[in-house]
Amino acid sequence: MSATPTTFDADRPAPDVPAAGARGPLARLYRRDLADYPPTGRRLAYLAIVVATTVVLYYMLYIQYAVATSIITHFDMTYRYFVWVSVIGNAIGAFASLVAGLADRWGRANLVVYGLLIAALLVFFGLPNAATKTTYLVLFALVSFIEGIVLVATPALIRDFSPQLGRATAMGYWTMGPVIGSLVVTTVTSNTLDSATWQDELRYSAIAGFVVFVVAIFALRELSPALRDQIMVSLRDRALVEARAKGLDTEAVRRGEWRQMMRLDVLGSAFAIAVFLLLYYAAVGNFVVYFATTFGYSEQRTNALANWYWGANAVSLVLVGLLSDRLKVRKPFMMVGGAGSVVMTAVFATRATHPTTDYYTFAWLFIGIGVFSGIAYAPWMASFTETVERHNPAATAAGLAVWGWTVRIVVAVSAAFIPVLVTSATPLVEHGAEVKVASVQAASALAIVNAHPELFAELDKYTPATVPPALGARAVREVGAENLGVVQKAAPQLKLLREYGAKVQKASKDGPGEWRDWWWICVGGQVLFLPFVFVMAGRWSPKKAREDAEAHQLAVDRELAALAAAGE
Repeated sequence: MSATPTTFDADRPAPDVPAAGARGPLARLYRRDLADYPPTGRRLAYLAIVVATTVVLYYMLYIQYAVATSIITHFDMTYRYFVWVSVIGNAIGAFASLVAGLADRWGRANLVVYGLLIAALLVFFGLPNAATKTTYLVLFALVSFIEGIVLVATPALIRDFSPQLGRATAMGYWTMGPVIGSLVVTTVTSNTLDSATWQDELRYSAIAGFVVFVVAIFALRELSPALRDQIMVSLRDRALVEARAKGLDTEAVRRGEWRQMMRLDVLGSAFAIAVFLLLYYAAVGNFVVYFATTFGYSEQRTNALANWYWGANAVSLVLVGLLSDRLKVRKPFMMVGGAGSVVMTAVFATRATHPTTDYYTFAWLFIGIGVFSGIAYAPWMASFTETVERHNPAATAAGLAVWGWTVRIVVAVSAAFIPVLVTSATPLVEHGAEVKVASVQAASALAIVNAHPELFAELDKYTPATVPPALGARAVREVGAENLGVVQKAAPQLKLLREYGAKVQKASKDGPGEWRDWWWICVGGQVLFLPFVFVMAGRWSPKKAREDAEAHQLAVDRELAALAAAGE
């Protein structure tokens, strides 16, 4: 370290690493590492690009759930098949997250930039033009694979560009990616579905992806491995981090990174947040089905209702992130947010069996759930990355890969389990609408049949051409030729009602209670989240946290002074 310069100019690249600006224009499209820690303006620009990328990626991923009933109808899918599209997609996304754990070796920015391009191409050209439901499943699985990679790479970039004392704010903005993505989905569909097809809705999301890709391919950068493989507590550490980077063996510090992540505070915390988010997964994937089958809401009305959830959650994420960073603590916010989520979700569960619950009651409940989940989640993301750093800051991508894998596996399992628990969803989604229409169209004929059940049971044994003359004469005598004509005209609707009417009627009765059971399982996941707060990194007391920050800064000042003296 004796060759260390006597001054530490953070805007000057290290002498042994080529400056990014010296590269040719084509090389800049794939060689994105920065030799120096960027000043605030550039750093915020990189963070904004990462957040925008996350927003449009989740817009493209979640749009299919907002038009779920239209896709099911178009491909003549069963509801269970559509669920397995999601299950398979999330399972593939889980293992893609593990692949993205190698982002520390491959670089995060290229994964994000070119992953976004591939996803946009699939959503614009592939999914809307899928010829069969099997093709649709395969293409959606590919989109989910890309999402699994970006799920890890984007928060890794956020961590790199945000010191610990600003981490909750940065993670709050990043978490707005999935939330704002959901808000964009519900806002666009609630305003355009009257004049657009489900294919149009997918293409709208892909166009947004192309726009952000054009910005990201030219502008997004990342820290060099030597810079990002260190802990940066505050921006005042910048000179020390750059000085240390000159002698850092990045291969050595990454050895054993996966083994180091196999700890309770990493694995347990990842599982805890995954089950805490069970209601969020249901909101994304099942609210359209739930409100359509239980309360008769259209896709547009459900998406408009969900806007209250996403909007409240987005605001909460940012404000709480700012407050968490100001007080320098995470755990109190996680506990308050977790406990508040338990209470609000429990109230929501109690309303699941009441078809008379009005729109604005749900809106207020969703505002409460959105606010409290935001209070918990932004500080949790900051604390989780700090927990990973406590073991090895060079293993950030590996730690986030463990988290991404865990979340996607829980999503896949929960998606597969819902049709098993909520058995009413399948007959209601597949036949509820047509049974309702048939009941109206065949109302007069049904009344006639119900008035003469034995006669029509006997007539059903024959086709119109093979009815015995005696039975036909009896039918005319008892019912009348005109009424028989009404029944014959409504024969297709009556057949549909005989085949599915009882199943749909039973499902309509059982559905609210079955969904209530799932909402209580979501409450259980939120309760399970609470004890794992105690194993994560961070202080409970703002006073203690301030003392830690002051002690750290004194240590940094001493090390910088020693480096300067050695350089002299």
